[in-house]
Amino acid sequence: MTKTKVDIDNEIQWCPGCGNFSILKSMENAFTALGLEPKDLLIVSGIGQAGKTPNYMECNMLHGLHGRALPLATGAKIANSDLNIIVNTGDGDCYGEGGNHFLAAIRRNIDITVLIHNNRVYGLTKGQASPTAAFGMKTKHQNRGTISSSFNPAATALVMGAGFIAQGFSGNMKQLEYLIVEAINFKGFSMVDIHQPCVSFNKINTHSWYKSRVFDLNDTDHDYSNYENALQTVHNKNHKIPLGIIYKKPGVPFHERLDVLKKQPLLKYKFDGAQLENILTTAV
Repeated sequence: MTKTKVDIDNEIQWCPGCGNFSILKSMENAFTALGLEPKDLLIVSGIGQAGKTPNYMECNMLHGLHGRALPLATGAKIANSDLNIIVNTGDGDCYGEGGNHFLAAIRRNIDITVLIHNNRVYGLTKGQASPTAAFGMKTKHQNRGTISSSFNPAATALVMGAGFIAQGFSGNMKQLEYLIVEAINFKGFSMVDIHQPCVSFNKINTHSWYKSRVFDLNDTDHDYSNYENALQTVHNKNHKIPLGIIYKKPGVPFHERLDVLKKQPLLKYKFDGAQLENILTTAV
């Protein structure tokens, strides 16, 4: 069997110590555990350091514009609902430029898995504050501190109706691999917000900073099927970072909401030019 694996022939252009390395390895381990071959998998990405991830794997891949990975993944899933689609995106790419697409994908319950590399800065363009940066965080570009409140991805996804929400940490690969497997197996929109350090441009949220704040939800009485419990978890008042499955509730994915897509994937329908011409003529 040909595995979806890290392609060592490509030079990885991440800074030494970047959290993306362990995220990449966790993805490879998760795909191997699921027995996924390249033909079964499409990885879609946008612009940013996270967007480089598919370049370092042997897989089907599609690069989009900044913030536009999710609409591309949506179109691919509508065309072929049998395909496992993974979106690799960053916090700026997904929650900033792509924020509207993030909300739309949740509302539609597109059956895709979104892995967000969240380092609280724009790592590709020299460290500007991203939407998840803390209020007042100083960077080279926001030298007086950010003046916008921090975006809470898990809380937003929860109130928007996402069926699978998890938070991971690049420093805990074993758990991250488990979360990716669970997210892919979930039928509907699933997201794993992955906290990671940016060793070059974020000197505040370092690996040690995360290690002192993350905690495993498996060690608590967390019930991820309980909405109210999940809501309290994502609004952690102690400024700690919960890791694990925040919320999990199956729903009807988009391709099963339309009879034409529920019957079979769009690509299996034969093109009928006469029917299309008739529709266009009637519409006029």
